[in-house]
Amino acid sequence: MFKTIAIALLPSLLFFGSGVDQMINSTASTRSHDTGTLEKMIVGGGSVAMDIDVNTLNGTISRGRASRPAAVRFAAVKDSFFKALIYNGEFRGLPPGTLRLDPQVSAPLPAKLAASLRDLTIESLEWGGQYELAVRDANTGYTFFNIEGFETSYDQYGRSLTLSGGRLLVSPEFASELGRGSLANKAIGEITISVEMYPIEVTQIVDGETTQNVLPPSGPLAGTVPGPDVVVGDLSGLAQFGSSAGGFVGLAVGTDSCNFGTVNLNWFANPANDHPVIPQNLYRMSGGSGNTERFEQVGQSSVKHAFTALTNNICNLGCNGVGGSQLGSGCSDPYSASLNAGPNLGSRAWINPYTGFYPRDDSATRNNDHTGHTHTGPSHRIYTNINDLNTTLNPGATYFAEGQYVTPHEYAWCQSNPTQCNMNNNVSYRQYNVSGTTSFSFTAAAATVRQKAAIYAWTGASFSEFAPAPGVDGIGVVGYKVTNPSAGVWHYEYAVYNMNIDRAIQSFSVPVGAGVTLANLGFSAPPQHPGWAADGTTGNAGFSGTPWSPVQGSNSVSWSSESLAQNPNANAIRWGTLYNFRFDSNRPPTTGNATLGFFKTGSPMTVAVQVPSAAAQSQVTVTGRVFSPGGLPMSGVLVSIADIDGGTSRLATLTSSFGYFTFTDLPGGRTYQITPVSRFYTFTPQTIQINQDLNDVNFTGIAP
Repeated sequence: MFKTIAIALLPSLLFFGSGVDQMINSTASTRSHDTGTLEKMIVGGGSVAMDIDVNTLNGTISRGRASRPAAVRFAAVKDSFFKALIYNGEFRGLPPGTLRLDPQVSAPLPAKLAASLRDLTIESLEWGGQYELAVRDANTGYTFFNIEGFETSYDQYGRSLTLSGGRLLVSPEFASELGRGSLANKAIGEITISVEMYPIEVTQIVDGETTQNVLPPSGPLAGTVPGPDVVVGDLSGLAQFGSSAGGFVGLAVGTDSCNFGTVNLNWFANPANDHPVIPQNLYRMSGGSGNTERFEQVGQSSVKHAFTALTNNICNLGCNGVGGSQLGSGCSDPYSASLNAGPNLGSRAWINPYTGFYPRDDSATRNNDHTGHTHTGPSHRIYTNINDLNTTLNPGATYFAEGQYVTPHEYAWCQSNPTQCNMNNNVSYRQYNVSGTTSFSFTAAAATVRQKAAIYAWTGASFSEFAPAPGVDGIGVVGYKVTNPSAGVWHYEYAVYNMNIDRAIQSFSVPVGAGVTLANLGFSAPPQHPGWAADGTTGNAGFSGTPWSPVQGSNSVSWSSESLAQNPNANAIRWGTLYNFRFDSNRPPTTGNATLGFFKTGSPMTVAVQVPSAAAQSQVTVTGRVFSPGGLPMSGVLVSIADIDGGTSRLATLTSSFGYFTFTDLPGGRTYQITPVSRFYTFTPQTIQINQDLNDVNFTGIAP
C-alpha cells in the first residue's frame, strides 16, 4: 500500500548506530520502546521530471500567450547515494545524499543551465535549513534551484519512492547570473522524482535497542520494478544474412530480453497472442563537419514472435528460475541474430504497439502467415539500401542497431495496476562499425545502452518527448539540432521518432516568421518492406514509401503523408520508425513550437523545438504595466526606455491610472532597457531585444 506523508525530517532520523534508539523513541508514538526494522536505502533506478517555464527563465515574452512549461526529463542513475530511511515499511526521512541525473529530454535552457545539464544532481540537504532539496552542478556545487512543497509516497512492496509536486525555486545566484534578481526564490516550475530503492543497511530493533546491523547482498534483487517489465538487456551480432536483391540487403541483430519486473512475464508462443514481438531497426548519424549533423533511420525489420523463454541471467538481476511459457522475474532470454533473421517474421501492421494486441495465429487473420510467399535475402530482415551502408558513400558515418520488445502482458497488467505501467522502456540500442561496399560486416563499437531509443545517441541534439494521449497511446520523441555551417546560413535538422504510438503521425509543421527564407528543404524515411499475402495492410499492398513533400505557407513549412481516408497504407510515421525533416534558413534559431498531426485519430499537438527567428520589424510598439508589491496597478510611475545597442535615444512616459505604459515607433531589431522609477518602491530593469511588437512587459515593485 502507499502511504503519503508530509516530510518532517528529525535530526535523529539521519544517523544509524546510537541515533537509532533516539529515532525510534522520537516518533509520534508515546511508547518508550519499539520493535521493528530500519532500512537505509539507495537508488536502484528511476526517473526525474521537471516542467520548467523556459520562456520566463530565458526572459522571452510571447505576445498574448501564457507561458507553457517545457518538459525536461532525466533518468535516475543507479546506485546513487540518494538515501532514504524506511522503518517498518514506512518512509521516515531523507538523510543528506546525492541523486545523479542522466538527461533524456531537454528544452531550450539558459546557457549556464544547459552547460551543466549532464552534471546536474539533486542534493538532499542537511536538516535544519530552509530547503530540503536542491538542484546543483555536481562539479562546482552551483545551485540552480531549491525545491520546496513536495509530497512523498513510498510503496513498501515495490520499494518505490515518489516525491511529487515539488516547486522549483530559482536560486538567488542563478537569478543574478540571469541578470534578473526579481526571479530569486520565485517558482519557475515543478519537479517529480520517482525512484526504485534497495537496502544497503538493515537494522533490527527490539524494545528500542539495536540487536543486529546487517549489510544485504550487493546488487538489486531479482525483479525490482513492480509488475512485469521486459527490456532489451543486450544487443549482439549485427550481421548481413543472405544475398542482396534489388539494391537492398537484409540484416539482423541478436537481442537478449530481461524481465526487470517483480511479476513473471507471459511468453505463450503462437498460435497464442500473449507473447512479446521483437522488431529491429538501424540508424545512421552523418553529415556536417563532425558527421553528427543528422540522425536517420536507414532500415527496419518485421517482428520475431517470441517462444519458449529461457532462464539466463545476463542482466545480473538474479533469475527466479521460471521459464517456458513465462519469463521469470529477473531472468533473461536470448535470441541470436540468426534466430531474429527469420526469415519467417511477422508483419508490424497487425500489432498495436501500446496495448501489444495482435491476432492469434490460428484466427482468420493470422499474425505470421507466409503461405505462397517467396523470400529473398532482404525479406523481413532489417531492410536496408546498399547505398546507405556503402562506406565509400558514407565516410565517417556512425551506425546504431536498435531492438524493441512489445508485449500485451505489460498493458494488461497496467490496466488493473495503473501505477505499474512499463510499456515505455522496452527499447535499447548499440553502436556498430560497418565495413564493405556491396556486402557488409559489422563490429560492436560500444556497449548496449539499455532502455533508451537510439535517437538519444544523436550527438549535440536536443529532445522533446511527446505523448498524444497519456494512458491511451504511446510516446514519441522529436530530436532537433541547429548548426551554422557558414556565415548567414543556419541548418535546421529535425528527427521525429514514434516509439509505440498506434495512431501514427501524418504531418509535421515548423513556424516561420516574417523575413525568413528557406532553402534546401529535405525529407528522409526508412524503406518500407514490400507487401505480401496476409501482411495486415489494406489489400496486402504493404505500406507506401512515397516521400513527404514540403509545402511553404505564409507562416509555416509543412510536410505530410496522405490521410487515412486517402490511403490506409500511406507512408505515415508508424511505430518503431523515425522520419527526418530539414532546411537551411537565413535566420538564427529561437524557441518555438512544431506541430504534429496524427494519422488514425486525435487532434494535432505542439512540441518545443528551435525554429528560425522572425526578422525585426522596422518600427515596434512596447506596452506594459507597473504593479505594487501587493499586485495593485500603480499610476504616475515614470518609465524610461533606452537603446543600449549604441544608440543615444532615451524616452520616458508616466503610467496611466491603471498602471499602463506604451512606447511607439521604436526602431526594431535593437536591444532596449526598460526601467520604472518610483519613490515608494524599487524595480528591476528589463533588458530585451525587440524585433516585434511586445505586450505585457510588466513590472512588480520591491518594497525597501
